[in-house]
Amino acid sequence: MVNENEWMQTMVLGDVEVIRVVEWHQPFLPPSVFLPTAPDDIWRDNADWLAPDHWDPDSGLVVTALQSWVLRSAGQTVLVDTGAGNGRVRPGMGPFHNAQSDLLGLLERAGIRPQDVDVVVNTHLHVDHVGWNTVEADGEWAPAFPNARYLIPAADDFHYGPDNAYGNGVQEVDRLIYEDSVAPIHQAGQSVLWDGQYRIDEHLTLESAPGHTPGSSVLSLASGTDRAVFVGDLLHSPVQILDPCCNSSACLDPAQAAASRRRILERAAEEHELLVPAHFGGAGALEVRRSGDGFALGPWATAAPE
Repeated sequence: MVNENEWMQTMVLGDVEVIRVVEWHQPFLPPSVFLPTAPDDIWRDNADWLAPDHWDPDSGLVVTALQSWVLRSAGQTVLVDTGAGNGRVRPGMGPFHNAQSDLLGLLERAGIRPQDVDVVVNTHLHVDHVGWNTVEADGEWAPAFPNARYLIPAADDFHYGPDNAYGNGVQEVDRLIYEDSVAPIHQAGQSVLWDGQYRIDEHLTLESAPGHTPGSSVLSLASGTDRAVFVGDLLHSPVQILDPCCNSSACLDPAQAAASRRRILERAAEEHELLVPAHFGGAGALEVRRSGDGFALGPWATAAPE
């Protein structure tokens, strides 16, 4: 779990303030379930730095974080991903079923009220990235951030929405997620569907990086000499930097996911972008280096407690 002094940290990149909000950080799934193509020995061969933030040697489970990022940029407050929500019916989804969390409370402790958020970015439409899009109000689901425009990848909206019968009906939970966390945003007139690339402001740009889902995206930050890329679920563990061909079990198109991962890693290494995945524990973000035909971990980010 998250210690009191770890639930929120801040850093400044150029003219953009970045606030990390951590709902939980704990052992999650066995590697064989979470990252089934990762070599068995990659965990113990790298245990000296994977443990305890990314792998728990006692249980053998991958350690992951549920977290969101807030960017104060060009006079706007931008929230990147909204976690799993509170009290949602998510059968078969482990800790996300009837989860009890308080992202809104954590944001308020950082001085961010729901009405202060100008933009919500859903990097993709999985259960743990859209849950606090909405809150219950008078028995209905309503946008949690009443003044925000919600940026939703069009390809994911098509795949998980009624047009493609809620992810082709593979999982009933996809319909539940869409109906309580995405459809109400459309009904309120606060959604913006985009594809390819979307410029938020002078510092922030969304771009498609499909494979994990059809509309998976990354958010690039460029301000002054600082660069960062918020990669959503392009990576779930640092071992995927060492082995970019390794996909999570939730990647819908493994070949495309691996290609997107390698492309973004190559650019991050070339342009010295800070890599900011959705679920890394520890410092939560790091630099990437080229190593022969592959990649190596660079320095981890330095952030200050809020």
